[in-house]
Amino acid sequence: MTKRVMILATDGFEQSELEKPKANLEKAGISTEVVSLEKGMIRGWEDKDWGDAIKVDTTVDEVSSCESYDALLLPGGQMNPDILRMNERAIALVREFGKAGKPIAAICHAPWLLAEAGLIDGKTVTGWPSIRTDLKNAGANVVDQEVATDGNLITSRNPDDIPAFSKALIEKLGATADAGDLETA
Repeated sequence: MTKRVMILATDGFEQSELEKPKANLEKAGISTEVVSLEKGMIRGWEDKDWGDAIKVDTTVDEVSSCESYDALLLPGGQMNPDILRMNERAIALVREFGKAGKPIAAICHAPWLLAEAGLIDGKTVTGWPSIRTDLKNAGANVVDQEVATDGNLITSRNPDDIPAFSKALIEKLGATADAGDLETA
């Protein structure tokens, strides 16, 4: 049976941190679904300006539970997780994935969502340098490495970490990933 990953994002997601892991998952035979706050399209952020738009498959309000998904992918960008962490339903979904013990992969600023959901106390995580104090204040052991895996949580720092980040999530889902075939930033 094909594994299925929810990608939770909204306007201002870091373009490469959504598109590249999504492509890597799909290359590994894993299906993805973009879930956002509203229907239609969401726009990425790339190189200090708006990037490409991506189609939203469903909204957070249309998702009844995390039951039909095998993992959660949280792309970064500064705006995207900051907007999402203010939405009660989005945080409830992140919490639900955590409670179910399903893999949650968060890159760059996206670990903010893990902190907001109360999932990082006592966990080893990484993230973009400017949010590391927030992560520490939420009780996490913060490290500076391309990927940190602690239980069901997978975190990375920035677009340069996308190959290792993608590989960790793909392997957590029981698939294989050839590092040479993975999309990079």
